[in-house]
Amino acid sequence: MVREDGLRGLTSNPTIFAKALSGGSDYDADIFKNWSQPAGQLFIGLMADDIQGACDVLRPVYDSSKMTDGFASIEVFPDLARDMQGTLEQARMLWTKVARPNVMVKIPSTPECIPAIHAALSEGININITLMFGFDSYRDVVEAYLTALEKRVAQAQPINQLASVASLFVSRVDTKVDPRLEADPELQGKAGIANARRMYRHFQQQFSGARWEKLKAKGAQPQRLLWASTSTKNPKYPDTLYADALIGPYTVDTMPDQTVAAFRDHGHPADRLNEAMASYATEVQAVLDALAKAGIDMDQVSRELQDEGVASFEKSYVELIRGLANKIASRVWQKDTSFWTSDPAAAKIVGNRLGWLAILRTMRAATTDLVAFADQCKRKGLTDAVLLGMGGSSLAPEVFAQTFDHETGLAVHVLDTTDPDQIADLEARLKLKNTLFIVSSKSGGTIEPNSLFAYFWSKLADGDHYIAITDAGTSLEALAKEHKFCRVFTNPGDIGGRYSALSYFGLVPAALQGVDIARLLKAVDETNTTAEGLSLGITIGRYALQGRDKLTFLTHPELQSLGLWLEQLIAESTGKQGKGIVPIAGEAIGPASVYGSDRLFVRIGIGDSFPAAPDGSPSVKIPMRDRYDLGREFFRWEFATAAAGAVLGINPFDEPNVQESKENTVRVLAEAKPEAAPPAFDLKAWSAAIRPGDYIALMAYLERTDEIEGLLEEIRIALRDRHKVATTVGFGPRFLHSTGQLHKGGPNTGVFLQFTYTPKRDLPIPGKKFSFATLLAAQATGDYQSLVQHQRRVGRVALAGDAAAGLRQFLRTL
Repeated sequence: MVREDGLRGLTSNPTIFAKALSGGSDYDADIFKNWSQPAGQLFIGLMADDIQGACDVLRPVYDSSKMTDGFASIEVFPDLARDMQGTLEQARMLWTKVARPNVMVKIPSTPECIPAIHAALSEGININITLMFGFDSYRDVVEAYLTALEKRVAQAQPINQLASVASLFVSRVDTKVDPRLEADPELQGKAGIANARRMYRHFQQQFSGARWEKLKAKGAQPQRLLWASTSTKNPKYPDTLYADALIGPYTVDTMPDQTVAAFRDHGHPADRLNEAMASYATEVQAVLDALAKAGIDMDQVSRELQDEGVASFEKSYVELIRGLANKIASRVWQKDTSFWTSDPAAAKIVGNRLGWLAILRTMRAATTDLVAFADQCKRKGLTDAVLLGMGGSSLAPEVFAQTFDHETGLAVHVLDTTDPDQIADLEARLKLKNTLFIVSSKSGGTIEPNSLFAYFWSKLADGDHYIAITDAGTSLEALAKEHKFCRVFTNPGDIGGRYSALSYFGLVPAALQGVDIARLLKAVDETNTTAEGLSLGITIGRYALQGRDKLTFLTHPELQSLGLWLEQLIAESTGKQGKGIVPIAGEAIGPASVYGSDRLFVRIGIGDSFPAAPDGSPSVKIPMRDRYDLGREFFRWEFATAAAGAVLGINPFDEPNVQESKENTVRVLAEAKPEAAPPAFDLKAWSAAIRPGDYIALMAYLERTDEIEGLLEEIRIALRDRHKVATTVGFGPRFLHSTGQLHKGGPNTGVFLQFTYTPKRDLPIPGKKFSFATLLAAQATGDYQSLVQHQRRVGRVALAGDAAAGLRQFLRTL
């Protein structure tokens, strides 16, 4: 078109790019190559690359026209239209990034951006002023240009290479005004042209006379008027109406392809603007006066159009960013394992762990059955349900149990421990004849739920009081059939435990509790949630690579338990190969001075209520409409974690170090001899090993009570405030199925402190030679030994007597 059709330049905007990016695959290679960049940064790269290419194609025009034609325009982001400083900073960045003399940076003519236009021009940046509709805006734009030229002259800077255009949107004026002129049809289709011609008269006045001649003598170019939006929107009007009417010296017309083709075919080139200026009173002013008489306030129309234009471009920008995210996410939806790994063995693991993407469809279809089963349990007189499970089998049910009440269902108790005191305390609160036991295990061979089942079966050997949730073909499925469980829920085998919140593992207990499963699943809009999840994952992954790997959750009071689930999902997915994101949940907010530069905060709120992040720290804001948005958050964070794993360059679907502590536990139990006591705990030496950027992990092999949790919280805050590092608290053996993978496989930035005690009572495990107290002690020892094997900094405090009293004593030493 440049060589053969007289094309003199090109412009772009978010709407044009949104259509180009979503309409085909031309950009896919660059998108997939750079997908892990933040969406805005990725878009800038694509946009700048295109505009550089356009500038190069147009360079002969620029050179031959002595720097008056041959420009390509690139626009600052629309969400900066009311932000002067942000606009100026991005204009500078785009000018530098494109690095071509024939680029123009587009800045809107909003009142907030007029100073940015002046500043950018003063710095020698070519500016295309866009989204201009009214005379007042144009007057300000011209003045910004002239004063910028004068400023450069005063500073002895050249002005002969500075170029600018003022872009007036034409046809949108008629689209806005015509419906208001039904009583004056003779004025329809005339407001846009009259408005533009008024601007042209002002152009002639400002770019002549003594002030202009002084600048012209220094080499200044006039700021040309550019007619934008010159395709006709009303099919009753000729398709070259605006192109024909606005031809004149020092003007530019930007046309879409169809208008270019129409004008080429039947346009009428002539100096129409100077013809109109010669008869301005009748050609222009008379129309403007008639419009005013008809009740059209052109100033108000211009303000409305500018506001609508900003909103329209912002919408296009949002759609563009979402479109980029969805295009990238399509690789995940297509189960493209190369998104994470090129290793065939790892790819096989990934390929067998992506069932969570399709589980929503499965569970929506199962909703009626789940509700019917929950009703059946209530009719049988059941009042309580006890979930026997660990990790991915227990943490989502724990979130539901703590977030929702059970007025319409069973009271759900999550028992994910081997502590005999905790087991006995729960048993004492139950009426076993009114209790349903949920034995939940993906593999079916997990020692904790199997031991708990054996114990409770010895107390209530009635299959009508038991259900199982497991994969097909597991030993738990066989056990359930053997013991005539009243129901077995078979989960899809291609879902890893920590990605199973919205599968049977999470939703069966939720349905029994009375949670509205249909409403929970309806909250998940897969398209939008996918885009949000991808963006979130890229954000937390890139921050982690920059050293902000302590992902700290600040949650609304109603959502405190969500952190437990997020801990497992993120820690077990990313903590491997010496890399990892350390999730910090439940840590009370402190003054800004106690936080290091390794934190990224996530603020999760309901409605307008959000926890505040410390001043000066980066944060991500996650809004929820109500508690039922948990469904959306489960899916969002699963997608985000999968994406973050890809950013970090690890496989987020395996857990290579989890088995170590389990094997150590089995070995300790098999040795059947007293363990070698670890070194006496030396608080001073342990504390001296803590460095900036570390995190402290308190690992409590204790009964989980409100009192114990409160004391551990006091200890963690005291340690955080003293050492200014992040802190976590986990109860064993629960955390072995959660953050345990990160502890051994993640970066060597953890400083570990294990608390153990001797339970007040013990309980047998039927069919085993060891008891629950013995199992708990073996798990603590096995975990300690695994940390030592990985050369982690670890200490152990054996609390004598009452655990709470021991923690108080320890607290006094801090």
